[in-house]
Amino acid sequence: MERPPNLAAAVEAAAGALVGVLESAASRHSVSVPPTQLRVLSIITERPGTNVNRLAELLDVVPSSASRLCDRLEATGLVRRVADPRDRREVHLVPTPAAEDLLREIKERRHRAVQAVLDRMPSRAQHELLLALLAFGQAAALGEPVPAQRDPAARTA
Repeated sequence: MERPPNLAAAVEAAAGALVGVLESAASRHSVSVPPTQLRVLSIITERPGTNVNRLAELLDVVPSSASRLCDRLEATGLVRRVADPRDRREVHLVPTPAAEDLLREIKERRHRAVQAVLDRMPSRAQHELLLALLAFGQAAALGEPVPAQRDPAARTA
Protein backbone atom coordinates (compact mmCIF):
# COMPACT_ATOMS: atom_id res chain seq x y z
CA MET A 1 0.00 0.00 0.00
CA GLU A 2 1.45 3.32 -1.06
CA ARG A 3 1.59 6.26 1.32
CA PRO A 4 -0.36 9.34 0.23
CA PRO A 5 2.07 12.21 -0.50
CA ASN A 6 0.29 14.54 1.91
CA LEU A 7 0.17 12.16 4.91
CA ALA A 8 2.77 14.06 6.94
CA ALA A 9 0.93 17.31 6.25
CA ALA A 10 -2.35 15.71 7.33
CA VAL A 11 -0.74 14.49 10.57
CA GLU A 12 0.68 17.97 11.21
CA ALA A 13 -2.71 19.55 10.56
CA ALA A 14 -4.43 17.09 12.88
CA ALA A 15 -1.81 17.72 15.56
CA GLY A 16 -2.40 21.45 15.18
CA ALA A 17 -6.16 20.95 15.53
CA LEU A 18 -5.61 18.82 18.64
CA VAL A 19 -3.35 21.45 20.18
CA GLY A 20 -6.03 24.05 19.47
CA VAL A 21 -8.69 21.94 21.21
CA LEU A 22 -6.41 21.34 24.22
CA GLU A 23 -5.37 24.99 24.51
CA SER A 24 -8.95 26.18 24.22
CA ALA A 25 -10.02 23.84 27.02
CA ALA A 26 -7.16 25.01 29.26
CA SER A 27 -7.73 28.70 28.54
CA ARG A 28 -11.30 28.51 29.84
CA HIS A 29 -10.01 27.95 33.36
CA SER A 30 -10.78 30.60 35.97
CA VAL A 31 -7.09 30.97 36.89
CA SER A 32 -5.03 32.41 34.05
CA VAL A 33 -1.78 30.45 33.93
CA PRO A 34 0.41 30.82 30.83
CA PRO A 35 1.25 27.62 28.92
CA THR A 36 4.93 27.71 29.93
CA GLN A 37 3.97 27.85 33.60
CA LEU A 38 1.52 24.97 33.09
CA ARG A 39 4.39 23.00 31.55
CA VAL A 40 6.52 23.72 34.63
CA LEU A 41 3.72 22.51 36.90
CA SER A 42 3.35 19.34 34.82
CA ILE A 43 7.08 18.64 34.94
CA ILE A 44 7.46 19.08 38.67
CA THR A 45 4.31 17.04 39.30
CA GLU A 46 5.51 14.18 37.08
CA ARG A 47 9.11 14.31 38.37
CA PRO A 48 9.17 14.74 42.14
CA GLY A 49 12.43 16.14 43.45
CA THR A 50 13.07 18.37 40.43
CA ASN A 51 15.26 21.37 41.19
CA VAL A 52 15.63 24.60 39.21
CA ASN A 53 18.72 23.39 37.31
CA ARG A 54 17.02 20.17 36.21
CA LEU A 55 13.90 22.13 35.27
CA ALA A 56 16.04 24.45 33.14
CA GLU A 57 17.50 21.41 31.33
CA LEU A 58 14.05 19.94 30.70
CA LEU A 59 12.72 23.25 29.37
CA ASP A 60 15.94 23.94 27.45
CA VAL A 61 16.32 27.36 29.05
CA VAL A 62 19.02 28.96 31.18
CA PRO A 63 18.67 28.41 34.96
CA SER A 64 17.92 32.09 35.63
CA SER A 65 14.88 31.90 33.31
CA ALA A 66 13.66 28.74 35.04
CA SER A 67 14.14 30.42 38.40
CA ARG A 68 12.06 33.43 37.32
CA LEU A 69 9.30 31.10 36.15
CA CYS A 70 9.35 29.44 39.56
CA ASP A 71 9.31 32.85 41.28
CA ARG A 72 6.09 33.70 39.43
CA LEU A 73 4.53 30.33 40.26
CA GLU A 74 5.56 30.67 43.89
CA ALA A 75 4.05 34.18 44.04
CA THR A 76 0.71 32.81 42.81
CA GLY A 77 0.77 29.97 45.33
CA LEU A 78 1.26 27.15 42.84
CA VAL A 79 4.84 26.12 43.72
CA ARG A 80 6.86 25.84 46.90
CA ARG A 81 10.62 25.58 47.16
CA VAL A 82 11.51 22.95 49.74
CA ALA A 83 14.99 22.26 51.08
CA ASP A 84 16.12 18.64 50.86
CA PRO A 85 16.37 17.34 54.45
CA ARG A 86 19.56 15.43 53.53
CA ASP A 87 21.29 18.41 51.93
CA ARG A 88 19.78 21.81 52.69
CA ARG A 89 21.71 23.35 49.80
CA GLU A 90 19.51 21.34 47.44
CA VAL A 91 16.07 22.90 46.89
CA HIS A 92 13.24 20.95 45.30
CA LEU A 93 10.26 22.41 43.49
CA VAL A 94 6.99 21.11 44.88
CA PRO A 95 3.52 21.75 43.43
CA THR A 96 1.01 23.01 45.97
CA PRO A 97 -2.42 21.41 46.38
CA ALA A 98 -3.80 24.36 44.38
CA ALA A 99 -1.46 23.44 41.49
CA GLU A 100 -2.50 19.80 41.65
CA ASP A 101 -6.18 20.83 41.60
CA LEU A 102 -5.51 23.15 38.65
CA LEU A 103 -3.73 20.43 36.65
CA ARG A 104 -6.45 17.89 37.45
CA GLU A 105 -9.19 20.31 36.34
CA ILE A 106 -7.36 21.21 33.13
CA LYS A 107 -6.79 17.54 32.36
CA GLU A 108 -10.51 16.85 32.85
CA ARG A 109 -11.47 19.83 30.65
CA ARG A 110 -9.06 18.69 27.94
CA HIS A 111 -10.40 15.15 28.09
CA ARG A 112 -13.98 16.40 27.73
CA ALA A 113 -13.00 18.68 24.83
CA VAL A 114 -11.25 15.87 22.96
CA GLN A 115 -14.18 13.53 23.67
CA ALA A 116 -16.58 16.11 22.24
CA VAL A 117 -14.60 16.16 18.98
CA LEU A 118 -14.42 12.36 18.90
CA ASP A 119 -18.19 12.16 19.46
CA ARG A 120 -18.67 14.11 16.22
CA MET A 121 -16.76 11.41 14.32
CA PRO A 122 -18.37 8.18 13.07
CA SER A 123 -17.55 5.21 15.31
CA ARG A 124 -15.66 3.46 12.51
CA ALA A 125 -13.42 6.52 12.06
CA GLN A 126 -12.85 6.58 15.83
CA HIS A 127 -11.72 2.95 15.74
CA GLU A 128 -9.45 3.58 12.75
CA LEU A 129 -7.99 6.62 14.50
CA LEU A 130 -7.26 4.53 17.58
CA LEU A 131 -5.44 1.92 15.53
CA ALA A 132 -3.51 4.58 13.61
CA LEU A 133 -2.48 6.39 16.81
CA LEU A 134 -1.29 3.15 18.39
CA ALA A 135 0.76 2.32 15.29
CA PHE A 136 2.15 5.86 15.18
CA GLY A 137 3.17 5.65 18.84
CA GLN A 138 4.90 2.32 18.26
CA ALA A 139 6.74 3.61 15.18
CA ALA A 140 7.80 6.76 17.03
CA ALA A 141 9.15 4.67 19.90
CA LEU A 142 11.32 2.66 17.49
CA GLY A 143 13.03 5.63 15.86
CA GLU A 144 15.48 8.18 17.13
CA PRO A 145 14.04 11.64 17.65
CA VAL A 146 15.05 14.19 15.04
CA PRO A 147 17.09 16.93 16.72
CA ALA A 148 15.52 20.36 16.40
CA GLN A 149 17.48 23.18 14.82
CA ARG A 150 17.97 25.64 17.70
CA ASP A 151 19.57 28.97 18.13
CA PRO A 152 21.81 28.56 21.22
CA ALA A 153 21.28 32.22 22.11
CA ALA A 154 17.49 31.70 22.31
CA ARG A 155 17.44 29.72 25.56
CA THR A 156 14.99 31.78 27.56
CA ALA A 157 11.47 31.15 28.78
